[in-house]
Amino acid sequence: MGRTTAPEPYLQELANGVYAYVQPDGGWCLSNSGILAGGLLVDTAATQRRARALRAAVTSVTTAPPKILVNTHHHGDHTYGNGLFPEAVIVGHDECPAAMREQGLVLTQLWTDVEWGDLEIVPPSLTFPDRLSVRSGDVPVELIHVGPAHTTNDVVAWLPEQRILFTGDIVITTATPFVLMGSVAGSLAALDLLGTLQPEIVVPGHGPVGGPELFDRTEGYLRRVQELARYGVAEGLSPLTLAAETDLGEYGEWLDSERIVGNLHRAYAEEQGEPRGAKLDDLAIIMEMVTYNGGKIPTCLA
Repeated sequence: MGRTTAPEPYLQELANGVYAYVQPDGGWCLSNSGILAGGLLVDTAATQRRARALRAAVTSVTTAPPKILVNTHHHGDHTYGNGLFPEAVIVGHDECPAAMREQGLVLTQLWTDVEWGDLEIVPPSLTFPDRLSVRSGDVPVELIHVGPAHTTNDVVAWLPEQRILFTGDIVITTATPFVLMGSVAGSLAALDLLGTLQPEIVVPGHGPVGGPELFDRTEGYLRRVQELARYGVAEGLSPLTLAAETDLGEYGEWLDSERIVGNLHRAYAEEQGEPRGAKLDDLAIIMEMVTYNGGKIPTCLA
C-alpha cells in the first residue's frame, strides 16, 4: 500500500524555549522547522496551509512573532512559507536569494495535485558569506555556511549553549539524502565540520530529531554513492543504468530512494573532475528519477 496521507506535525521541546517543529513522514516537501521563543524561526514550509499551521505553533509557545527567519537553503519546501512571516527579517547565505528567484515555484509545477495555496517568493533580505552571529532573546545563535553540500547555499543554525544544531537538509532521517544541487564530497566535508561542533541534539531538515549518530547514517549512504560512482564511471555505465542495477540494501528501504539517480549524477560529475556545486541539468535528471520510479512522479504528501 502506498503512502497517501501524512501524520500531523508536532512540536518537540529541546531545551527551555527551543523547539523542533517536525512534519512527518519527512518525505518530499515535508520539512522541519526550528522555533526559538526569543524570536527566531528556522525555515518555513512548502504550502500556505502548512505555513499557517507553523505560525500557529509559534504562537502556541511564545507571544512574540519571530523577528528573525533563517532559511537554511533556497528550496521551496523550506522557503515557500516565508511570506506568512512578514514581521521577520529573513536571513540566508549570499547565494540564497538568487537561487530562490531562479527556482521560483517549480515545486508547484512538479506536484500539481498538492494544494499549494497562495504563495510568493520572498527571499532573504539579509545575507552573509560565511558566518553570522545573531541572538534570540538571550540565546546566542551561530549561522554557518557549510555548502556546497545539499545545495551551494546551505546554512546551519548552531546553539552553542544548548548544544543544539539545526542542519537543514545536510542531514535527513527516514528519507534518502539528496545532493543533486550540491556536492557529495562537500556534504561529507560539511558532516566533518558539524561533528567538530559536538552537538548533543541534531534537528535534521526532514525526519525525526536525533543526535550526532545521524551524521554517521548520512555519511554511510554518501560514501556508498561515491563507491558506486567510481565503479560506474570506470565501467562506462550511465547513472540511471547503474542505479537500476544496484541493490541499495538498507538504503533502498528509506523514503524517496529514487534520489539515488540524482546523487549518482552529482557523484559522477565530481569523479570526472567537475567542481563541487557545478551546474547540472537538474530537470533532465529529475525526469530520470521518475523513470527509475517506474515512470511515476515521486510521492509528495505536502
